[in-house]
Amino acid sequence: MSADFFRSRWLGQVPLDRLFWRDMLLVGTMISMASSALALVLLGLKMPLGLVLAAPFAPVPYTIFLTISVWRTAEKSGGAKASLMMLGSALWLIATVVV
Repeated sequence: MSADFFRSRWLGQVPLDRLFWRDMLLVGTMISMASSALALVLLGLKMPLGLVLAAPFAPVPYTIFLTISVWRTAEKSGGAKASLMMLGSALWLIATVVV
């Protein structure tokens, strides 16, 4: 990913709908699911426990970045829809990190 990808999201230059639905819920969830699947594969291959445990937590910084980006963009947008997306992003963060 390029620096422009991260910068545009951090600065709120990406439409909130795209950031929330595509970047966070769709792509972010797929990345989290893939890292969890990788952990299961590594466990099946009897890889070191540290590596197995690190795999599902590897996308956590990206997950936090997306959540904060949604909040920053939603604060600029304002309104009930933005507030719901802020709540949704917080719940998504909890779900992807805990589950």
